[in-house]
Amino acid sequence: MKSYPWMRAVHAVRSALIAAAALLALGAAAPAAHAGVDAESLKKLASDDFDEKGAAIEAIAANPDAMTLPVLKALADGHLFVDGKGGGWISTGSSVLDALTGKPAQLPDPAPDEVSINNMLRGQIDAALAALRLFAPEREARLAAARSLQGGEDDALRDTLKGALDKEGDRAVREAIALALAAIDVKADDPKLRLEAVRTLAASDRAEMRTLLAAMVEQKPDGSWAEADDAVRTAARASLSEVSGRLARAEWFGRIFAGLSLGSILMLAAIGLAITYGLLGVINMAHGEMIMIGAYATFATQSAFRALLPDAVAWYPVVALPVAFVVAATVGIVIERTVIRWLYGRPLETLLATWGVSLILIQAVRQVFGPQNVEIENPPWLSGGLQFGSLVLPYNRIVIIGFALAVLAAVALVLNRTRLGLFVRGVTQNRPMASAVGVPTDRVDMMAFGLGSGIAGLAGVALSQVGNVGPELGQSYIIDSFIVVVLGGVGQLLGTVVAGFGLGVANKLLEPWLGAVIAKILILALIIAFIQKRPSGLFALKGRVVEA
Repeated sequence: MKSYPWMRAVHAVRSALIAAAALLALGAAAPAAHAGVDAESLKKLASDDFDEKGAAIEAIAANPDAMTLPVLKALADGHLFVDGKGGGWISTGSSVLDALTGKPAQLPDPAPDEVSINNMLRGQIDAALAALRLFAPEREARLAAARSLQGGEDDALRDTLKGALDKEGDRAVREAIALALAAIDVKADDPKLRLEAVRTLAASDRAEMRTLLAAMVEQKPDGSWAEADDAVRTAARASLSEVSGRLARAEWFGRIFAGLSLGSILMLAAIGLAITYGLLGVINMAHGEMIMIGAYATFATQSAFRALLPDAVAWYPVVALPVAFVVAATVGIVIERTVIRWLYGRPLETLLATWGVSLILIQAVRQVFGPQNVEIENPPWLSGGLQFGSLVLPYNRIVIIGFALAVLAAVALVLNRTRLGLFVRGVTQNRPMASAVGVPTDRVDMMAFGLGSGIAGLAGVALSQVGNVGPELGQSYIIDSFIVVVLGGVGQLLGTVVAGFGLGVANKLLEPWLGAVIAKILILALIIAFIQKRPSGLFALKGRVVEA
């Protein structure tokens, strides 16, 4: 098998053929003499010579027919099979189509080999698909195609882009095509064309355009400039400044959003801990395992949906929420009734006992689910994200932030508007007085511990959508959860919210400069210094008697 020696002339010919393909698809050129996908092109694709494969791809793209897009997509995905005699099949596992007619078919026995491609051929296919999709009826397809061609590599695609721009009516798509044209024109021989191009690129918010503009204003070792024309170079500097500023703002906003997302998870993990620690004064080292149990409950729910309700599997997170809450709350109540209730007022023994419980829970999960991480897939409605230029806000993290705030509101409602909440607040502020007026403190302790554990289970559901789920999942969040509780103020929901979001944002803002480890050390040092000055945290618990 010989290597693929792509020369500039061949590359230009190929791009020109792709341009012709797009124009033909639009009806701007005369009809092709023969269909793009024919027996001859399939024979070439069966060759071991990558030059012949490249020629076949050029022929298919230059004369598009109904099978052009399916064949090129199958070729890129590794789903195209050819026999070397002019036959071809598209197989996705569930169905097989004839590559010439598009009709249902069956792979011959023995099955032919799938067509192998290298990176150069893959780039050729991607460019052909993008050029053809510029004229697709779907707006999103045209927009994606225009953005994929903004690299400026294919000079011969200029005519294709020009034709698409002339016929495009959507504003966003036109802007994307104009940027793709500008990325090509910055290399033109005409200084006026380059000047217009760099001014157009000023509206871009893509890192690729920043790199392109930065290359134009570089000074060579011999003292000359990469861009010889002074006016073009000055405009390039101005455009580079605009693009860099826009990207920097997007990066900062992205970090803040990532910090809010992390903070919402920390807040969820800490809310339950704030209730149990504030009420019982128990340092529960097994609280992280409640998070882990919630995540595994999500995995079990997903598995049940796949087995019993495969058509509704996309909605497994909705069912996983109450399941995780109930399972984690039940485990928490069992721990409180069997271990913690005998150790109240003995903090060291409680710490050691709950640490032992955490090890038992971790090992139990390993025995049931295995030591490896389990796979939890995001449902379609949690996949993707909102895109604002170079900034992408994932849907799953947006939902997690909203969910955390909803849980916070529900907990605040329970604590301030229910009989259980009244008892919890009373016991937290003055346990002896609450007991003296008839509050069943023992039962309140059990219910509060179950509530806190159940909320931790909800945090596990959220974590399962953004990270790996394994037996030691909870160990990664227990320390941060305690920090959030102590920093916010024991038993204070508002303090938990402020501390959770603040800690998350601080981590994400410092990590790019200091690294993850140094950033955590610095934040911990600052928190220790703050606690020295304000031991009660951001929001002190109000009450006439507060037990240590």
